[in-house]
Order: sequence, then structure tokens, then C-alpha cells
Amino acid sequence: MALSRSVRRTSRWLALATAVASAFAIAAAPGAASPGAPGIGDPYFPDLGNGGFDALHYDLGVKYNPDTDVLDGTTTLTAKATKDLSSFDLDLQKLTVDSVKVDGRRAHFTRSGDELVITPAKHLAKHRRFRVSLAYHGVPQALSGPIVFGSQYGWMKTDDGVFVACEPNAASTWFPSSDHPSDKATYDIRIDAPKGLTGVSNGRLVNSHTRHGRSYFHWRESKPMATYLATATIGKFDVQQGRTPGGIPIYVATDPVLPKGNVDVYKVTAEATDYWTKLFGPYPFEETGAIVDDMPQAGFSLEVQSKPAYSAVRSESTIVHELAHQWFGDEVSVATWQNVWLNEGFATYAQWLWDEHKGTHTTREDFVNAYNARPASSSFWQRQVDDPKHDTMFADAVYTRGAMTLEALRERIGDTAFFKLLPAWTAAHRYGNGTTQQFEALAEKVSHQDLSGLFHTWLEAPGRPALP
Repeated sequence: MALSRSVRRTSRWLALATAVASAFAIAAAPGAASPGAPGIGDPYFPDLGNGGFDALHYDLGVKYNPDTDVLDGTTTLTAKATKDLSSFDLDLQKLTVDSVKVDGRRAHFTRSGDELVITPAKHLAKHRRFRVSLAYHGVPQALSGPIVFGSQYGWMKTDDGVFVACEPNAASTWFPSSDHPSDKATYDIRIDAPKGLTGVSNGRLVNSHTRHGRSYFHWRESKPMATYLATATIGKFDVQQGRTPGGIPIYVATDPVLPKGNVDVYKVTAEATDYWTKLFGPYPFEETGAIVDDMPQAGFSLEVQSKPAYSAVRSESTIVHELAHQWFGDEVSVATWQNVWLNEGFATYAQWLWDEHKGTHTTREDFVNAYNARPASSSFWQRQVDDPKHDTMFADAVYTRGAMTLEALRERIGDTAFFKLLPAWTAAHRYGNGTTQQFEALAEKVSHQDLSGLFHTWLEAPGRPALP
């Protein structure tokens, strides 16, 4: 049986309308949601950080009992999806997760090693802001190994509390996070500790009070911060507060059991902070300071954002090193960990600049002394500074040969260009991240010179270069 002409015409129009509607529906439909990556693919730590979202703000609750070493924690992360997400990961080591909610709705979660895999009740569309709230508890475990000078690092129990210094991968031992410096965020950190103890963290102290035998401290870091720079150090501290001569707020907390020594940490911190603003650019944070704790098992200090953490009363040279990191490491962080000389080489060179400022040595003299102290046969000269490898990322060459590179650069391009370059670098990557290639390009732009040979010689090529 054949259709009439009018029926055929109607059928054709219906088919066309259906096809157009389907096309519009396909065009309007979002991309298929898929899981976020479990890591950003850092060459040294491929599973650190997470793909599929951008961390914007952490609100951390830290309730700590020194008698049992148990942490009861809460984290609310505000983030923005960078793709259509069916699930996403957070980094969390060892601690027990009690509950997870996404935008107030309970979410399914599983554990896979140090990855916490979260599946929200509904997919998250690209560009959408969302909040994930987690409750968790347990005894945080300090990390150890060859990376950080063979020392413990991370969440480290002390006689009266805890010392928290997390470079490079230990922030996730005490809070769930996207634990990589390429994913910075702002922070509120709320510390709940037994009465008589002080909780010290990043940024400015918003408020503190004591109630029912507990002391509470609310800190706020309003500038973007890498996870490894966050701290929640707790203990008995003597606190000094004021302003540097240049007007920057300063907060120094010192464990009262430590000997005073010959170093006035408050005075050196104030003086060095002001001096570095003249060389490196405006101070990038709301407060400067120090956390000076009694933690002999930690054989290092760390450039905790706004308040470097020292495991004892350290030398003036160490203090100026950690404060230089507020620009080189904190304000401008590494894009990936193979670029770590941009932190450590610069901070070591700052120690030489401080010697020059104080009139004890010129940077050239420090350079030559360091050079002569290491014979050509030393393995020091075999380290590739701009890619020092995972287990040796904090090797001496990263610090000292990195500093040598900067002195060789200064001597090549001259003081005018060099001291224009340093604040130009921090300004160009303010609150962001940088790479060796970007620094080299900026140095060539500022100096109007081809510097590829210099950087290859001092950062890459094996062997002891000739002194410039």
C-alpha cells in the first residue's frame, strides 16, 4: 500500500524536524564525564596532585591530642572542575576516612594506596565550582628516606606537640589534598589543641581563644600556597609579635626549652625580610616570621609560607636562606620537582648576597671558595642540576652549583641586568609556578644576550667548568 502525497510530505517534514532537534540536542549535550587523573604526571612524583580539577581553597580543621598522637581532621576543599568529572582523586596517606560529601550530598569513596577516589552523586560539569567535605582520623605517619637528607619529614611528634614540615610530598600525611606545588590554593587552618599549647600556621592569626580546657587558633593564608608549605605546628611557644622596620607584620614562635644561642631570630628575620624586598620585589605575603621548635630528629629547616620552620635555633645564614625562599619557592613555586634548583640555588645564592650585604665576603669570593672546595674528581660535578633525579633532588649540587650558576650569570650580564632580572622573575610568576626554561628565556630577554651556553655549562654538562 502506497502513502498519499500529503502524507509523504508530512512525513518528510517530521523527519527533518526530528533530525534538526537531534542535532541541537547533540550540540548542547556536555562531553561525556570521565574520572580525573590520579596524578599530574610529575617526573619525580607521577601520582602527586590530581587531574580534572583546580584546587581553590582549603578549610582545614585540625584537632590534635599529643598524648595519643591522634589527629581528628576535617577538610573542606573548594575546587573548580576542569573537565566533566564522573569521579576525582585526592592524595591522602594512611589516615582513616569517616565521611565524604560533595556539595552537601554524601559521596561514594574508595582507597587505592595513597589515592582517595571520590564519586559524587551527580557528575560535575566542566567549569563548575564544587565543595568536597571530608572527616577523617588517625595517627599521621612521618615520612623518611633518602630524599630529605635521610631525615624524617612531614608530621613529626615532639615532646610537647608536633612539628609539621612537609617538603616535598608529606602534606597528604595530615590532610587530603591535591598534593603538588602546581595546584596552589588559599587556606583557613583551624587548630584545636590542649590548653597551654599554641597552634602556629600560615598567614595571619584571625582569632584565638580557650574554652573547656582546649585552645583554638584560626589562621588564614589569603595568598595562593603550595600544599607542602602548609603547617599546623603545635607546642609550647614564646611568641614575639610586631613589625619589621619596613612595616611588615612579624610573628616569631620559639620553643622555650631551646637555648638562646647567639642568634636573635626575630631581629634577623625582620632585617632580612626588609632587605630581600629591595632585591627580589615586594614581600609577597601578609606576615613574616619563624617557627623555632625543638625537633632534633629533623635535620633541616623549611620555607613554610610566611613563617619558616626551624627544628632548632639555626644560624643567621640559614634564616636568610629560608626567608629568600618566600620569593623563590613560595611566591614562585616549581612547575615540577625537577626544577627544584629554582628554589634551592636561588636561596643559596641569597646567602652569598647576604655575606656581600654584611661585608664579610663578596659573592665572587663565596663562589670561588665553593668551587675550590670541590675537586674535579668530586661527584658534585656530575650532577645535572636542572634534573637531579628523584632520590637526589636535594643534593648539594642543586644548592651550591645552582648558586654558582647565578654568580656566573651575574658576571656575564652585569649587575644592572642581573638585579633587574630577579624582581622581574618574581613579578612574572607571582603566586604561580616557573620552569628552568622560562627563567633562561627571561634572562636572555632582560640581558639581550644568548645565554644558552652558560646555562648548559653550569646546569647540565657533567664535569667541572672553568671559572669565568
